[in-house]
Amino acid sequence: MTAVASGARGERFLARAVLLTAALTAAGALGGLLRDQLIARLFGADGTTDAFLVSWTVPEFAATLLIEEAMALVLVPAFSLALARGGAGPVRALLRTTLPRLLLALSLAAGALAAGAPLLVRALAPGLSDPSLAVDCTRLTAVCVLTFGLAGYFSAALRAHHSFLPPAAIYVAYNAGIIATAVALHARWGVRAAAAGVALGGALMALVQLPSFLRRVGSRGRAGAPAAPRAAAVPGPGVGGGAGRAAGWAGISVVAPVALFALGRQSQVLVERFLGSSLPAGAISCLNYAQKVAQLPMVLSMMVCTVTLPVVARALAEGDTEGARRRVERDLVVACAVVLPGAAYVIACAPQIIELLFQRGAFDAEATAATARVMRVYALGLLGQTLVGTLARPFFSAARPTWYPLGAMALGLLATLLCGLAAVPRWGAPGIAAANAAGITLSAFLLLRGLATRSIPLHIGEVVARLARPACAALAATAAGWGPAAALDAGPLGTAALGALLVPAAFATTALALRVPEAEPLKALPRALTRALGKALPGFLRTPLLRYLLKQRPRHAR
Repeated sequence: MTAVASGARGERFLARAVLLTAALTAAGALGGLLRDQLIARLFGADGTTDAFLVSWTVPEFAATLLIEEAMALVLVPAFSLALARGGAGPVRALLRTTLPRLLLALSLAAGALAAGAPLLVRALAPGLSDPSLAVDCTRLTAVCVLTFGLAGYFSAALRAHHSFLPPAAIYVAYNAGIIATAVALHARWGVRAAAAGVALGGALMALVQLPSFLRRVGSRGRAGAPAAPRAAAVPGPGVGGGAGRAAGWAGISVVAPVALFALGRQSQVLVERFLGSSLPAGAISCLNYAQKVAQLPMVLSMMVCTVTLPVVARALAEGDTEGARRRVERDLVVACAVVLPGAAYVIACAPQIIELLFQRGAFDAEATAATARVMRVYALGLLGQTLVGTLARPFFSAARPTWYPLGAMALGLLATLLCGLAAVPRWGAPGIAAANAAGITLSAFLLLRGLATRSIPLHIGEVVARLARPACAALAATAAGWGPAAALDAGPLGTAALGALLVPAAFATTALALRVPEAEPLKALPRALTRALGKALPGFLRTPLLRYLLKQRPRHAR
């Protein structure tokens, strides 16, 4: 098979994987919205939900460290390297030296977290109105440290084996567990039912991947598999004597930069909740609801990098720096082209979105207005969030460990803290959101510059120029959606629906006018919609209408 044919087939596989991952990611995001809607309806936005959201810090950090960032950034390249070496031996060695120790460490961490819950709550939110409730919820959510770690291990191994569907389904299972438990037990346990749902949902995340893991990965590690040559063995802590200690320190030197980077990134939430605990009751809840909705476009944009991470890792393992550069530059532009119209829609229609999603039950109009103000400011940092998530992956896909991303995140976190301390007395919760946007944007700039000079030789000027054009299109789309949303009184559903039409249309039109390459496929959209409309019409109308609509098609298409 020629290289061109092989490359084309690989691109088609990645495209299918992205589409399937997108569908399950969207389902998981929808489940997260339903979960947040349910919690808002049952418990509102007050001191009770503030207490639960302090305990929610545990699964947020666990998801970042053990599923989305650290575990994936360490294990996907490790499994990719083992697969590149060939045979069952390297995969078996990696499983044997990592999985048992990981389970033991996670079990001890979960127990310590449950025992130290009072100290944790006091440190996270010293001004909380009901700390005892937060302690109870934290002890329930501590279980997810173990279950998330196991789910993250399964996800990383399956992605390295190019099995993307089970890892993409984990948040569907997770949110289903939370929703079912909250509905069944809220009358008896109150908001503690939501915390118990976190524990159940974490177990479901691991269980939904277990059959595929045993079939795709576990089969490579069975005792009957042929042993690998000694030179191909994957180093790990299972080696005895001085070599074992050296391998252990080598493993720590690889894991520590990734884990600390992920902690630094997630620590923005700690800063937000620490500052928010000094504001009136409900501020932490408004920050949480605004962040969850505003980050939906970023979640969808990151699916591209999730699928292509094994490709970048394999290219770097094989020394193909130029191939890794092209892949990363393309991922940056595609991810930003996805997140920017979403950010424009969030800014333009924030009050209508929040009212439509949450304003019912204990969540009143005042909570809607406060949350919408915060969400508009949060959306300003979505581009930075997407760039940080995209740029971190190639940093940690290289064979040698690097501490640069941690330094970039530390400077961004310091900027968040300083800006937050300055902004909160005057602007309250929106000031915290603005500080978040400023800090993450600084980190994104530092990571872009650092990747080009330390790891993959990105063409920074070309990347910035390619990102500037969709950013201009997003500004035009925001203006196109904000004006009608503010002027019309069509209710939240009508206004949000109108914005969902105007914002993408304005973004696509402006992007095409600015000749954004990633927008070129949109030229075929009118014709595709016309054909879809024709198929939906009755037969006696279909042919005349299609002839009329298509009679102006280009000459080369006739």
